[in-house]
Amino acid sequence: MRRRAYADWEYWGRPVPSFGDPQARVLALGLAPGAHGSNRTGRPFTGDGSGDFLYSILHEAGFASLPRATSRNDGMKLTDLWITSVVRCAPPANKPSPEELRTCSSWMDEEMALLKNLRVVVCLGRIAFDGLLAYEQRKGAKLVRGNFTFAHAAEYTLPAGLTVLASYHPSLQNTNTGKLTRTMFLDVFMRARQLAGLKP
Repeated sequence: MRRRAYADWEYWGRPVPSFGDPQARVLALGLAPGAHGSNRTGRPFTGDGSGDFLYSILHEAGFASLPRATSRNDGMKLTDLWITSVVRCAPPANKPSPEELRTCSSWMDEEMALLKNLRVVVCLGRIAFDGLLAYEQRKGAKLVRGNFTFAHAAEYTLPAGLTVLASYHPSLQNTNTGKLTRTMFLDVFMRARQLAGLKP
């Protein structure tokens, strides 16, 4: 169902491709396309409140060329950052089913294999965090899941050497209530730069 504000838009309405720098050392891993953001514009975190919050922080942290993402043609460029999600289509009620997660897992597996310079994964929310751990297990990593607890700013090293940083998702539910503040979010991405060996 389209929102009245976007009645004149022709929604993307298909699986949303990832976005960013193919040589990235940092990956921002999200949940799924937003119903009226990515699903409308065809680019991750573009055109909704979550994206407004995310890109302003990415710009301040030196990853994004612009502080706001409005469309696929707005000229936004990312440096040393790649953005993707564990699910590629907007799920009902913003909560993907186990079947959707399984269906999309092969795309994530292929994409991770192509990111040859990847050092750090910033997981935006618990579903992304669990999705990354599931990816590691599909690759054969012997993980004790109890050793990996989701919490904002939690930091772990995976068996293959990737560093994981967990963050609350930049949803309006989190940002409007103060559960996730600009300072908290910026700190995560500045730590990601440090761990990836990027200049501040």
